[in-house]
Amino acid sequence: YIHAEGFAGGELKHGPIALIEKRTPCIVLAACDETQAEVLSNAMEVKSRGAYIIGLAPQDNEVFDLHLPVPDLGIASAIAELVPVQLLAYYLAVLRGNDPDKPRNLAKSVTVK
Repeated sequence: YIHAEGFAGGELKHGPIALIEKRTPCIVLAACDETQAEVLSNAMEVKSRGAYIIGLAPQDNEVFDLHLPVPDLGIASAIAELVPVQLLAYYLAVLRGNDPDKPRNLAKSVTVK
């Protein structure tokens, strides 16, 4: 299993940035909207600490070490950006010999005391 965590860009300096080391892969979802400038600024911040930036965006940017183009769908851009991330998670699990449909330690119900 690999720990991965998604978070809003504004949360970067409240803890997640401490996890960044040289070659830490960071997937950046950079839609062409009002958040793009801040998202790219955060990407530059983690890159300056050695992160490897994988950018999912309609347009390439100098901060990306690898650019994966996605269509610009306006307000629906998040959907176009999330599909490749989910496929990445699925295929990484399969390549590592994990069954994505049967994760370990999964309980069918939760008991509340």
